[in-house]
Amino acid sequence: MEYLITFLEGVISFISPCMLPMIPIYISYFAGDAGKKNNTLINSIAFVIGFTIIFCLMGVFAGTLGGLLRDYQNIVNIVCGIIVILFGLNYLEFINIKLFKSRNKKQTSVNGIFSAFLFGVIFSINLTPCVGAFLGSALMMASVSGTVAKGVLLLLVYSLGLGIPIVLSAVLIKKLNSVFNFIKKNYKVINSIAGVFLIVIGVLMMFGIMNSVLYSLI
Repeated sequence: MEYLITFLEGVISFISPCMLPMIPIYISYFAGDAGKKNNTLINSIAFVIGFTIIFCLMGVFAGTLGGLLRDYQNIVNIVCGIIVILFGLNYLEFINIKLFKSRNKKQTSVNGIFSAFLFGVIFSINLTPCVGAFLGSALMMASVSGTVAKGVLLLLVYSLGLGIPIVLSAVLIKKLNSVFNFIKKNYKVINSIAGVFLIVIGVLMMFGIMNSVLYSLI
């Protein structure tokens, strides 16, 4: 169930206010000069692979740290839970964490698969302030897991949640304009739901009962 949560966190990252408006620009980069649909698909996949590798490396670090702190699991749960709750309060605008404010993005050209891959690597670094709350939540879950393998898998699932919509958008961009517009008009509601979602996850993590509660619901 926690994998489903991290996947949903990736999807919500995709529709965040500082991410979604940039999607048409990114896709225009993927298309290249030729503007061919095949180029767009291949380059978007390379782009997703680029940031997935970086996020998985973060998962290795988080899982390793969690493993080293296994004897202090209760403390790890409480600290990680509090951090995720702060992320949620930031989304609800009760507090202001400047670290998670979007930065101005410089335009970049993508010419070929390797360039798209490098763009994904760079994007993963620039993306952190934009979707740091949900990426951070995924990393906290990886830390609580206490194993490297699970940490990597959680961040891989998060990357899929973010990456699959990007690839689909690259192929179906013209058909999804109305969906994008609807999301943009309802950002306030979406952010509120996202904030509450993070707070609930944080509370469950604090008490070390996230998995048992979630499994009881399915």
